[in-house]
Amino acid sequence: MSDDTQLVSKVLVLDGNESYFDRIKIFCDNNNLVGVRALEANVLAVLKSNVDLGAILLSEDYGGKAHGGVALARQINRARPELPIFLRREQAANLDGLSEKDRKIFCVAYTIDSIADLRKVLDEYIFSLVYPNVMVRGIKEITQSALEGLFKDANIETEAPYIVRDRIIYGEVFSLIPLESNWCRGYMMLQSGGADILRIAQSGTQQAKLTSADFRSINHVLGEATNLIWGAFKNRYFSDDDRSGIFKTQVPIIINHQHRYISFGSENPQLCFKYTLSDKQDSTKNPAIIFQRFVFNLNWSPEDFKEVQASLEELVDSGELELF
Repeated sequence: MSDDTQLVSKVLVLDGNESYFDRIKIFCDNNNLVGVRALEANVLAVLKSNVDLGAILLSEDYGGKAHGGVALARQINRARPELPIFLRREQAANLDGLSEKDRKIFCVAYTIDSIADLRKVLDEYIFSLVYPNVMVRGIKEITQSALEGLFKDANIETEAPYIVRDRIIYGEVFSLIPLESNWCRGYMMLQSGGADILRIAQSGTQQAKLTSADFRSINHVLGEATNLIWGAFKNRYFSDDDRSGIFKTQVPIIINHQHRYISFGSENPQLCFKYTLSDKQDSTKNPAIIFQRFVFNLNWSPEDFKEVQASLEELVDSGELELF
């Protein structure tokens, strides 16, 4: 990842006017957005799936009805209240004419001719947190190295990191571990499906470690991966003068198992990475997916971030350097 790499975010485009699609796509391409579409009948099903989203672009006349988009927005707001909704209107870039209750559902209104004005709205609702490029690049390197060490018989591919606003839990199992330092307080979360991740772990050199395909084995695999990544992250980014021990304030973490939903008590967007693990010996088998999220819900001060510089002795002890 180069130093000028920009984070992206997926947005769900629900627009009833196909003649505007090219202009919407250009706006997305120019503003680090990845637009995805869904059939009208599938919208709510998509919102209940594992698609990570940063926002929704919705037209007022969606579904061919004068206020079809507003009616749909009410349903979206009930299902995914954390997702910002941007309403495209035909005449004016404001929410005039809507009831007070409906106005609260939308972050902003725009017309196709004023779509460029959404740029500042994106900064407020999606890209509101600044993530240092050196940290984003380092997370990928740390995680890939840890996964390669744990899953020696797997090919590991990493997608471009992106920003999400939703709170949906992916897969059957997830892990949480706190991150606390002078410049951040929050959590790292790993999420994965069960059977595929266990199958990858049981192949080759890992087979002797995991002999039973039960949920405890899956917990063991994800727990070991979490510890490896957390340890490397701590060594690289948390210095010895860390004051994390003085922090006392906490917020409840709410988990709704039925709806696969987790809330950290903050509206902050989350930094997300996706890793795909495929079997080196048999590429026809289903790959395993691991989603990694960073949730800085209690403190985020990127201006205080710095990478810890290892001493010569530490580099020699770790094997990264050898004395000549």
